[in-house]
Amino acid sequence: MQYQDPGALDSYPVINIHAHVFPPKILERAVESIGKFYDLSMHSDGSLETLTAENKKAGVACTVVFSTATAVLQVPSIHTFIAKIQQESNGRLIGFGTLHPDMSTKEIEAEVANIQALGLHGIKLHPDFQHIPADSDAVFRMARSASGKLPILIHAGDYRHSFSHPEQIRNLALAFPDLTLIAAHFGGWSEWHKAPDALAGLPNVYVDTSSTLGFISPEKASELIGRYGADHVLFGTDYPMWSAEEELSRIRRLPLSAEDRRKILYSNACALLSLSSFSSVT
Repeated sequence: MQYQDPGALDSYPVINIHAHVFPPKILERAVESIGKFYDLSMHSDGSLETLTAENKKAGVACTVVFSTATAVLQVPSIHTFIAKIQQESNGRLIGFGTLHPDMSTKEIEAEVANIQALGLHGIKLHPDFQHIPADSDAVFRMARSASGKLPILIHAGDYRHSFSHPEQIRNLALAFPDLTLIAAHFGGWSEWHKAPDALAGLPNVYVDTSSTLGFISPEKASELIGRYGADHVLFGTDYPMWSAEEELSRIRRLPLSAEDRRKILYSNACALLSLSSFSSVT
């Protein structure tokens, strides 16, 4: 996969680790469902065309895209869709697969192999949408199959539910030290006050910045980055919820060193996803 610097404000390609995309036939319904779940207005229509246009405007070189399966039958069609748009994106989209907790161990193992065969780069899970605790036996079966093979990006945090609290993500991370986990939303959406206590310092845990910077102060964001360490923070927008341009502006307003900003916007994701073709970009 080849990537080119789109001429962003920084002298390196920006990687967005967190974006939802959907097939056209369910797009409107899916975006509406997300908005209702979080009682938030969506920034955009959620279409692939809008994502592409926003990336170009904001100077985002490539974006990790995925859909979460809320039923077992959705898994194969999601993978077909994600693999197709990744292949057609000329390196601008990086696909993650998905799994569902109702799958048997045999089905999980077969689908992990399929995700790898399709050239997808990871797995997305959303315990709150999938109604399964992050430290349950079902998630452990998925984690066991992915461990050492593919990173899992997992929704983290929601004070309203009991599926993905930071402590539950910690239990998952400790149970599978060879599994790379990306805990979304700085490790705990709406639970930023306690997430670092559970997750900071775990070597196999990264966090992303998505759906956070618009809710907390720049001082709190800087504190969170300091607690986790810039080496373990990844830039994400949670498209279609937020604008890439605005989220990048928020990151660039934080009092970060140039080196730490580069890590968050580019280097960490490049290394984690083994994007060797980025290594020569300066």
